[in-house]
Amino acid sequence: MSRGYSHGRVQEYWQSVWEREGVYRVDDAADPTYVLGMFPYTSGELHMGHVRNYTITDAYARYRRMQGDDVLHPMGWDAFGLPAENAAYDRNTDPRSWTETCITQMREEMETMGFGYDWSREVTTCEPDYYRWNQWLFKRFYEEDLVEYEAATVNWCPDCETVLADAQVETRERAPATDGSTGDEHATHDGGRETVDVCWRCETPVGRRDLDQWFFGITDYAEELHAGLEELDGWSEGVREIQRNWIGRREGARVTLDVVDRDATVDVFTTRLDTVYGGTFVALAPGHDLSRAVAAEDETVAQYVDMVRGHADTEGTSGVDTGLRATHPLTGEELPVYVAAYVLDDVGTGAVLGVPAHNERDHAFARAHDIPVTQAVEPVDGSGTNLPDEPFTGDGMLTDSGAYDGLASAAARDRLLDEPAVESSVTYRLRDWLISRQRYWGTPIPVVHCDDCGHVLVPDEELPVELPAFVKTTGNPLDASEEFVETTCPDCGRPARRETDTMDTFVDSSWYFLRFLSPDLETAPFDTEGANELLPVDVYVGGDEHAVLHLLYIRFFARALCDLGLLDVREPVERLVNQGTVLYDGEKMSKSKGNAIAPHEYGAETTRLFVLSAAHPEQDFEWTAKKVSTAYDLQQTVYRLVQEYTERDEEAARDEHAPHDTYLERELDRTIAAVTADYERFRFHRVVSEIHGLTRLLRRYRAYDTPYKYPYERGLRALARFVAPITPFLGEELWSMLGEEGLVAEARWPEPLRAVTDHRVERQLVRRTLDDVRGITDVVGIDAPERIEIVVAQPWKYRAYELARAADPDAAVVGQLMADDRIGEHGEVAAEYATRVAERKPGLEPVLDADRELALFEQAAWLFEEEFGAEVAVRRATDDPDDDLARKARPDKPAIHID
Repeated sequence: MSRGYSHGRVQEYWQSVWEREGVYRVDDAADPTYVLGMFPYTSGELHMGHVRNYTITDAYARYRRMQGDDVLHPMGWDAFGLPAENAAYDRNTDPRSWTETCITQMREEMETMGFGYDWSREVTTCEPDYYRWNQWLFKRFYEEDLVEYEAATVNWCPDCETVLADAQVETRERAPATDGSTGDEHATHDGGRETVDVCWRCETPVGRRDLDQWFFGITDYAEELHAGLEELDGWSEGVREIQRNWIGRREGARVTLDVVDRDATVDVFTTRLDTVYGGTFVALAPGHDLSRAVAAEDETVAQYVDMVRGHADTEGTSGVDTGLRATHPLTGEELPVYVAAYVLDDVGTGAVLGVPAHNERDHAFARAHDIPVTQAVEPVDGSGTNLPDEPFTGDGMLTDSGAYDGLASAAARDRLLDEPAVESSVTYRLRDWLISRQRYWGTPIPVVHCDDCGHVLVPDEELPVELPAFVKTTGNPLDASEEFVETTCPDCGRPARRETDTMDTFVDSSWYFLRFLSPDLETAPFDTEGANELLPVDVYVGGDEHAVLHLLYIRFFARALCDLGLLDVREPVERLVNQGTVLYDGEKMSKSKGNAIAPHEYGAETTRLFVLSAAHPEQDFEWTAKKVSTAYDLQQTVYRLVQEYTERDEEAARDEHAPHDTYLERELDRTIAAVTADYERFRFHRVVSEIHGLTRLLRRYRAYDTPYKYPYERGLRALARFVAPITPFLGEELWSMLGEEGLVAEARWPEPLRAVTDHRVERQLVRRTLDDVRGITDVVGIDAPERIEIVVAQPWKYRAYELARAADPDAAVVGQLMADDRIGEHGEVAAEYATRVAERKPGLEPVLDADRELALFEQAAWLFEEEFGAEVAVRRATDDPDDDLARKARPDKPAIHID
């Protein structure tokens, strides 16, 4: 007997064959299924998160290819970014050299893992022939008024020395300092709860700076991005809800208040216009324009704004009185104006009309600052409220609200929209995308700053604006490169300075899926006609942590490209699969925690098999050596099964059909149907379970009798194809050992030879009955049963069962059944059974009919003989009143007698 299976022994051979045969290349004229995994950052080595992501896409791509599809399955590199710059700095090298080394290593590891990519389409975002098109698209966006250059208070990471978009700031909760202080200037503290905003990459506390920055106008698409989520049926509700919350669409009303003794107004947004007469103060966010203006004049306000800006104290009550007053447009009352940290810059208008009687946060603030609480709505049922101690936040009937007294809240909200100072409004939390980064390793922004002409776009013919040689320095290395910075104005020819900010790397990944379609195109970022034919991406796999940072951006880019006339498809991804996390000892596996397992440590295919068998792709799972061992053992078992047949059993195989062969034939059909359905639904863990089951069945079948050649070989061929998408090297080995022509990677997927509509019902019935026999022998203590009798119920019981399933639930089910002649003639026995099924009616599942159930057990009798070593008899229950088993036998639950 030859040695066991080792993918390392055959890997190089099959890789060379796949490459020679061009298995993964797709002709440009094809209309392929587009399967894509979120391309990796060039960190230097694959981690288990990469492996899980790319094993999912690879297994599905291979399955679709075996279904006869052309499959586009490309790979590239998200190669720009601060980590590479920092790594190069630490290693006294340059980011490009470090990145290229990482890419080489990661590509080799991917090949070792057996990932089937069309490497002819490889893209690398740090290459000038890629980022040239980032710059070209920036210009097109600018021409369509989708780019702004403006002063803004931005998030600043002192460790990364760059600004961060709002989506790149994470709020963390931590224990407060023991002295009761907030611990640092970046934290907020309230009632024992302390939060701090940190950088998404390095977790350093984030501060705020005022800088001139570049923005993409994603807010122009806020309404469409929000509405489009309803159509994304192939996306998880979790990701869609994250995007809904980030966009933050709110319907309500805008109320305008005049500021007393100042040429200014304040617009407030409210979703409870019915409470407007209860407004007793105005609260501004620290970043509101009026807050800034007052801070420039008032040192107390300035100190407060500096302390809290960017760190909203949403549960707290801190605030400062500006000394200003604003006129309530409906009551004429002059209301105090505060700056309050609980008001958010990015919600509504950044200003609220404080209604402490009907809003919990307004109420807490008002009580802390001794502001009046004025009721404007009361319960309709007259039950009363706990005002002023507690706010009444429900709808009701208006009171002390002028001409609107007595109106219900909903009606008042409609009527109040007729007031001159009020208008209906929709607001969004979403803010424009800040793309400026004060770092070297990114796409240079194609702008020149001229003292005479302002900022001027670099002409298309001068693109790409390439990065200069890396200079090791603090701050932005581009500022230190005089050769890069000093230039001439494209408009007037006078001396000018290049923009030294680079683009957020999420710009690179917002359209890379389009570049894969035409990676060598030199006249445009992508071929529009081809993109319109191939998009949307059929399946996209990646983590839900990118729900905002990436997935929202690609949806924005697709829409912007459509409006530029470069694309017709506004939703770029049809089906999104979010893979879960790989855990070790309950924590996310990561190098920083010292619990990472290298993908090659247990062997590539063992790792692939385990990560797909451990759980549904979207669930987290725990890495355990025992379960990894199970994956390894399954490969060896399958390999030996084929090996033993081809080296020893093939010549002895039977050519004559026996009754027990029918069960194998039927179970093969049932397994093919189940595996196919599970691959389609990305239930790879169930696929592996089916592979286990078929392997056990084939081994038992061979142990029971000399195999009947045709179904047994068909089973082995099916097994080879089942494993091929998950363990591709093993699949090719099995296919070759079985003497099949061509590659299993290009073989056609097996199909059932017969209808298998009820395949799950059939197999569950056999498995459950086997379990019943095991249970009886264990309970009674029968070590070696001599005879097992399986008795299938009388046909009239099946009729009663189906009539009960279809019966009117509001009518007397027993009466309906007994009214049927074929059931009623069985008298007391029928009445007893009818009562039983009537009680179970809500849970009655489909069952086989009487003849099919009898035939199934006759075909499966050998399984009972093989396991228990007993004679097995299968029969239908009789109507003989002395037939005790007849009374016990029910549809889907045969009676069992063991001697």
